[in-house]
Amino acid sequence: MLALRLTRAAHLAVQLRRLLVAVASAGTGFLLLCALGHAMTHPDAPGASALRLAWCAAPLAATVYLAVAVARTDPGARPRPGLSAIGLGPGRLMAVSVTTTALSGTLGSVVALLVFLHLRGDLAGLPFGGVTADSLAVGHRLPGPAALTLLTLAPAAASAAVAVTLRPRDPRSAPPAGSRGYGRFGAYGWGTARETFGAYGRFGARWAAAPAAGGPARPVRPADSRPAGAAPVPPGGGLLPTRAGATLPPATTDTPRPAPDAAPVPTTDTAPGPTTDTGPGSTTDASPDTAPTAATDTAPGPATATGLQNTTALPWGIAVLTLGLAVETYAGGTATTPDTAPSAGVLIGWAVTALGLALAGPGLTHLCGRLLQAARPGALRLLAGRVLMDESNRIGRPLGVVCAVASAVYVAATLYDTGGPVLGPLSVFGALLVAGCTVATLLTAAVEAKHARAETTDALLRLGAPPATLRAAAAVRAAALFALFGPLTLIVAELASLPLAR
Repeated sequence: MLALRLTRAAHLAVQLRRLLVAVASAGTGFLLLCALGHAMTHPDAPGASALRLAWCAAPLAATVYLAVAVARTDPGARPRPGLSAIGLGPGRLMAVSVTTTALSGTLGSVVALLVFLHLRGDLAGLPFGGVTADSLAVGHRLPGPAALTLLTLAPAAASAAVAVTLRPRDPRSAPPAGSRGYGRFGAYGWGTARETFGAYGRFGARWAAAPAAGGPARPVRPADSRPAGAAPVPPGGGLLPTRAGATLPPATTDTPRPAPDAAPVPTTDTAPGPTTDTGPGSTTDASPDTAPTAATDTAPGPATATGLQNTTALPWGIAVLTLGLAVETYAGGTATTPDTAPSAGVLIGWAVTALGLALAGPGLTHLCGRLLQAARPGALRLLAGRVLMDESNRIGRPLGVVCAVASAVYVAATLYDTGGPVLGPLSVFGALLVAGCTVATLLTAAVEAKHARAETTDALLRLGAPPATLRAAAAVRAAALFALFGPLTLIVAELASLPLAR
C-alpha cells in the first residue's frame, strides 16, 4: 500500500519515467511472445526460433538498465533523516523501489499480452495479417504457462536488478590514520609499529624522552632540583603514565622534594603530554589533538578515489572491447546470407563490445574532463572539466552503452544497403526499443547528475556566478563528449562492419 501511495503522489516527471519503464516492459514482452509464436508456427526449425528468442535478450537488458536508472532517481525511495524512526529505513525504502518497479513492469506485461491477443484475433475482430502473421501463431492454441513465464521475465529481472543496486550497504569506512590500536601484549598507542619481545616490560621503555624538534613542549623537572644522591625521578614529577591516560603514584614514598629555589614541579592537574617510546620496536602515544596527520593529509579523497577507479577500469574496457570486435570478426562470415538473422556469434560479439564500451565509458569521460582543463584553462573550461570528472562514473556507462547501440545501428544500416539480412518489422521494432531505452537511460542519468550537484549550483549562484555561465559550461561539456564519443562510435562501427560486409 505504501508503494501505491508513493506512486500515486509522485510528480509528473517521475510518473513519466515510470511510464517509460512500463512501455519498455510491454515492448520486451511483445517480442518474447512473438518468439513463442514463431516457435509454434515453425516446429521444424527450432534453431531459428531459439535465435529469435536469444536476440530478445538485447531489449530485455535495455529494459532492466532503464528500470535501474529510474529507480535510482525516484525521490520517493530516497533516504531522508527521520524516516527510520517511523519504520522507513534503507531496507524498507529498497523494498518500496522494488515494488514500484514490479508494478510498472507488470503493467507493461499485461499490455503486451492484450496487444498480442488482439492481433491474434482472440479478443475481438479478425487476426492481423502481413509479414508478421507467422509470429502471432494464428490458429494455434497459446500455451498459458509458457506465455506467463515469458511475460514475467522483464518485471522479475528489473525488480531483482533494482534490489541488488539499491540494497542497504553497511557504511564501514577505513579506520582513520590517527586512531588508537592495540599492539602486542596489550600495548595501547597511536602508532602501527610492532613491538619486539620484552619491549613493553623493559624498565624505562614507556617513559617520555626529550621532545623532538618542533614538537609540543612539556614541563620536565630540572636536574638541579633533586638533592645529591637521590634516586632518579621519571619525567612528569614521579608519575608514571598508564594506558588509559591516568596517573599512578610512584612506587616509593620517600621521594625527596625540590629545594625552595628550584623550578616549580608540575602538579597532577597538568595534563600529561605525549609519551614517546624510545625502546626498540616501540609505539608512539599521543592525544587525539596531537595525533600525526601526515597519513590523513596524503590519503586520497572521494573524488581522487573515483578518478583512480575510472582510469584503472579504462584498460580493462579497451581489452573487452577488442575481444568483442574479435568475436564479431570470427563469427561474421556466417551472418551474411540474405533472408537470415545474424548468428549467435554476432550477438555474443556485440554484447561483449557493449560491455567493453560500458567499462571504458567512465574512464573516457574522466579523460575528457582532464583534456578540457589542459593548456591554461579559464573559468568556463575549468568548471566544465571538473563537473565531467566528478560525473564520470554516473554518466560514463550510459554513454558507452549508447555508443554501442549507435554502432550496432550503423552496422545494421550498412548491411541492409549491401544486400545483407532483411530487416523485418519486428527487427526494426526491437532496434528502436533498444535505442529508446538506452537514450532514456542516458537522459535519466543526466537528471540524476543534475540533482546530485544541485547544492553546488546553488552555491555558485549565491557567490555571484551568472546563470549564462552555467549554461555555457553545460554546452561545453556536451560538445566535448560528442567530440570524443562521436569518432569513437564511428571507429567501432567501421571495425564491426568490415567482417560482416565481406
